[in-house]
Amino acid sequence: MIRIGIIGGAGYTAGELCRLLLNHPEAEIIFINSESNAGNLVADVHEGLYGETDLRFTDQLPFDEVDVVFFCFGHGKSTQFLAEHYVPADVRIIDLAQDFRLASDDNDYVYGLPELNRARLTGACHVANPGCFATCIQLGLLPLAAAGLLEGDIAVNAITGSTGAGVKPSPTTHFSWRTGNMSIYKAFEHQHVPEIVQSLRQLQPSFSGSVEFIPYRGDFARGIFATEVVRCDLPADDVAQLYRDFYSEAPFTHYSERPVDLKQVVNTNKCLIHTERHADKLLVTACIDNLLKGASGQAVQNMNLMFDLEETAGLRLKPIAF
Repeated sequence: MIRIGIIGGAGYTAGELCRLLLNHPEAEIIFINSESNAGNLVADVHEGLYGETDLRFTDQLPFDEVDVVFFCFGHGKSTQFLAEHYVPADVRIIDLAQDFRLASDDNDYVYGLPELNRARLTGACHVANPGCFATCIQLGLLPLAAAGLLEGDIAVNAITGSTGAGVKPSPTTHFSWRTGNMSIYKAFEHQHVPEIVQSLRQLQPSFSGSVEFIPYRGDFARGIFATEVVRCDLPADDVAQLYRDFYSEAPFTHYSERPVDLKQVVNTNKCLIHTERHADKLLVTACIDNLLKGASGQAVQNMNLMFDLEETAGLRLKPIAF
């Protein structure tokens, strides 16, 4: 059994991690750290876990009792935590924040997108889990990059559910503001763009265009729906085959012959992708659940690869049917 610690245990991603790992055939949660909730039942915070566990939050960090820890911090806090705490070298780390997503000579973190870095993730010690928008957008573009077909700028629009903003309330997450509403934020400046470009250039070093990304807040709780427009002269049937071939061994990412919608992926670790040609432009549509394939589900997928388990272990989840 893989012995697990979760740090920053009160947020949405930690709650999803608990849900997945409590039902994982090869995992045992040893501790869930949250200083503000120390002593409280985990199910009193993550109420969907009533009847699933009697674990309590702790303010302790018993690293000597675990094999891997998940960092469920806000962005920027992982580096601060590591500067203030000693994590033994034999304890593996999966960081769900953005601190280590960009390659650097200063660390050995592997970028945790299995469809891109599966071989490097197998046996890795430290993994930087991708961002939710970044996961969805990249999966829609990687086959084109691998074939050297990305030219010029890429126009991206994507809408996310309110859980993408985290559990702490803000003016734009209140139900009365969010319901029946849409808005743009961080247009052209979203923090996930650099990691998207990094991955595209990993497969197509010649790519010199920009990713012109406009994110939207949606009036639903979970999920990401992205559209991407690129110039491409490849015939439609060839494009479809390119995607099928690229993802032929990816257990959770699938090319769909038909247009996709968000409810096909909510509550799953799937990414569904569809393409359409319009004159000299290619429209790529991709969708994921932001808390699963965009965060905790992908983190468990990475854990499975790190410990040489079946990649799908604990992740065969059912979509919401209606």
